[in-house]
Order: sequence, then structure tokens, then C-alpha cells
Amino acid sequence: MGYGRWTNKDWEVYAKKNIDGKKNVKDIYRASALAPELDPKGVVFRESVDSKINPCATPVIVGLDVTGSMGFILESMAREGLKKLATAIYDRVPIPDPHLMFMGIGDVKCDRAPLQITQFEADIRIADQLTKIYLEQGGGGNNSESYTLPWWFAAMHTKCDNYTKRGKKGYLFTIGDECPPQEILKTEIFRVLGYQPEFEKISTEKLLNLVSRQYEVFHIIVEEGSYCSSRKDKVVGEWRNVLGQRALLLPDHEKMAELIVSTLQIMNGESCETIMNSWDQSTALVLEKAVRNLQVNKKGIRNLIKF
Repeated sequence: MGYGRWTNKDWEVYAKKNIDGKKNVKDIYRASALAPELDPKGVVFRESVDSKINPCATPVIVGLDVTGSMGFILESMAREGLKKLATAIYDRVPIPDPHLMFMGIGDVKCDRAPLQITQFEADIRIADQLTKIYLEQGGGGNNSESYTLPWWFAAMHTKCDNYTKRGKKGYLFTIGDECPPQEILKTEIFRVLGYQPEFEKISTEKLLNLVSRQYEVFHIIVEEGSYCSSRKDKVVGEWRNVLGQRALLLPDHEKMAELIVSTLQIMNGESCETIMNSWDQSTALVLEKAVRNLQVNKKGIRNLIKF
């Protein structure tokens, strides 16, 4: 998938019909159950393929926490975030020909829809798929959500020309306020995807190694979330232990799109100083703290400082 191109005119038409005037998040995300087209069970691959209009397709996956009090990040992405994300990627060109995929992330231990997946899209169709996500608002009391289910799906069920043809990685961002899980169980993969892998469980560390073959992986910690706001040191510490400085702290969820784009820019060789100077002062103050330790080494190999 991923034919077409994003235009602000298409967004204006879509938003006027589907977003403007909607007072509550559930007026935008109206699904009362997992939409069949977003169900990962039985999906062999989601594909990001080159085309005449997008000859160098670059996959970007954004996984959004849909549990508990995190509905505000879905609302923000639908109202302004998606437009800002798509427009900034096209204007700043940190990557060529972006193909966006959204995922809804819940808790595999207790939720009905712990993973929801759109197609890879390059035009306004991604907005329609985004707002089909079921805002379950579940989650459990186990101190984590299933942020690594997108890692498994990306590693095992995406096929991207960017990697197979050009040997280049895509980008995977998960977004939420709780800690990373320690593992994924065989029974959990069966429940979500409908098949049983050979192992009984896979650790988060091994899963990161697996998905990192094809994707640059990041997690955005939403400091405004109720869990993080009362346990910030714990959340940051556990994510930093897994991802180092690719665990990005975000104190203002309305700057989510700008943080993603800035990360893409840094990972493709632009300096933090140049990027921060390109944003307004209030945005730069939020973003600089999040990305200042992301680095690209002299050989151009994407890397990070891990503390």
C-alpha cells in the first residue's frame, strides 16, 4: 500500500467533514469494537512498496497507547497532530516518500483489542484509518502496556521496499506513559495474531534486536500521562535501560508530531542546533531536551548515546 501523496487540501476537506466541531474524543473515534480491517489476526504482511509517485517509499510506524487516560494523545493526533506530522515531513524532507502506519496499543493481558494496525498510506486515507481505531480505554494494573507488540508485528509482518531493495531501515515510534513489558508470551502472540511461535516467550531485549534489523526504534514517554506523572523516575529508568536515549521524554503531548519529525531529521544527519533554530522558541524548549543526546557518528551510521 502507500499510493498517492498527502496534500493539505485533502486534509481540509477531510477535517471539515470528520473532525471540525467534534467536542469529544469519542465523537472522532466512534468504534465500539476492533474494526475488522485493523485486526492483525491473519495478516501476513502490511506492505510499503515503491510506486511512480513514491519511488523511495520510507515506512514510519506510530503506535499510540489507547488505554485508560491516554485518549488525549489519540485526540491530539486526529485534530492537529497528523496534519502537522505529514506536512512537516513533506516540507522538511528528513526522509523521502513517507508511508505512515498507525497502531493502537492496549494491554494483551486484559484488553479485547491489544493491537490494531492500519495500512501503510501516503495520502489522506491514513486519516480515515486512524480514526477507525477503537479507543478501548482499558489497560491493567501490571505497570506496563503492550508497547512491544508493534515490535513483533513490524519485525515479522511488514514487507518494505525501503529495506528489501535499498537496505535502509524504517522508523518505529511507540507512545505512552507506562513501563515497557519484560517479555511477550507465546500464548499472547497466538491470541493477537492467531499462530503460535516456537518459543514459549521472547524477552524485550531479544525482540528489540529482532525488530532493529529493519527499523530504527524509539519510544516517546508522555509525561502528562497519569502513570508517568506519579512514577516518572521508574518509567524513564526502565525505558532508558531498554532504549537508552531513544526513550524520548515529552512533557507536552501537543508537540508529539514535532518530536517525531525532529528525530527523523537528526537520524538523517541534521544537527540538533539547526533543527531547534527552525522551530519557534516554545517548541524548541520542549524538543531540545528530548533529542539533544541522539547522535549520528562520523561514518553516517545511525547510533545513540546510552547512559
